[in-house]
Amino acid sequence: MNNKSTKVSQHKPFFKRRKVRIWLIIVGILVIIRLFLLYFVLQYCNKVLANMDGYYGEIKDIDISLYRGAYEINDIYIDKKDSATGKQTPFFRAKNIDLSVEWSALFKGALVGELVFNQAALNFTKDKTEISDVKKDTNDFRKLLQDFMPLKINRFEVKNSTLQYLDHGSNPKVDIALSNLYILALNLKNVVDSNSILPATVQASGDAYEGHVKLNLRLNPLAENATFDLDAEIENVNLALLNDFLKAYGGFDVSRGNFGLFSELAAKDGKFKGYVKPLIKDLKVVGPEDRKDAFFSKIWEGVVSVVGEVFENQKKDQLATRIPLSGSFNNPRPNILEAIWQVLQNAFIQALMPSVDHEININSVSDDKEGKRNIFQKIFGGNKDGKKDKKDKKKSKKDK
Repeated sequence: MNNKSTKVSQHKPFFKRRKVRIWLIIVGILVIIRLFLLYFVLQYCNKVLANMDGYYGEIKDIDISLYRGAYEINDIYIDKKDSATGKQTPFFRAKNIDLSVEWSALFKGALVGELVFNQAALNFTKDKTEISDVKKDTNDFRKLLQDFMPLKINRFEVKNSTLQYLDHGSNPKVDIALSNLYILALNLKNVVDSNSILPATVQASGDAYEGHVKLNLRLNPLAENATFDLDAEIENVNLALLNDFLKAYGGFDVSRGNFGLFSELAAKDGKFKGYVKPLIKDLKVVGPEDRKDAFFSKIWEGVVSVVGEVFENQKKDQLATRIPLSGSFNNPRPNILEAIWQVLQNAFIQALMPSVDHEININSVSDDKEGKRNIFQKIFGGNKDGKKDKKDKKKSKKDK
């Protein structure tokens, strides 16, 4: 009898077996839950975007990957909205945003997230999204991400993206962009190497008008005051491709020239120290294309050309300076006299090197020793802070 029932069960159709039906029901329930979850998550995200103060946005599609604890936002846009007219100006676009659990950190006992942007674009439009409002816009955007991502973000990556500035009211119109932008930020929540002064790192690179931009940053995002060590460089930017920008804000254009900028900056305990070193090589302002320019425009370009020639290092065909930066964030002190001296030194003594000098680090900030004063500081009686020496102060008191 038992043998007979066993044979019957073996010949039962596959989909009529009890265990198979149970698994099919479970799978079906999971599929339905996922479909409803997609719908509700999409509705929630679009509701958040529609109710942002000063902005309006929308998401076209969302994918959920339950097996890796992630969801993807596809085709998102956020526009800056004029409160009076309701007119929208493009602010942010992204082809894809991936929000997920960072599994490598989870294995170290920390439940944190990672965020990856693919083909994103961030636009700043003058009179719409002012550069002075970048801090506010950044805070708003951070709050938005917190609504979308309940976990604290420890890893942040941006791939194949652009950063753009537009001024439609200038003459000519300005439209400049940093393309092929790549950013990788690691350990933002101090999951590993927690005893280090600067446990987190940010690396960034991009292309700008035949030139290249590179930035390396070590920081402590959890510190009470800004604590970081940064070096950055911009190389071989073709100035002729930036003529609209130069004409709009400088009143001149160039026939040729390559621009570079090198900088180091470190900060801790509310203080900072560093420098900015801009260089222009192979500069030619006046060219055949300027024949049809207005009279006063020709005069101004002639003045710019002459000044460039006078203060250019003839051997290296290079115009350059080095501007020291120091002080506290409440009281920054750019050293103008030192910047002027560096222009003259580059022109008539020794050309500045087109590279990062590797002089500044996190320990430099607390080093208050003054370097050797240049000739301008000696003549005008100023110290590194641009203040009068103590002797001069005493002398002025006696005169009174």
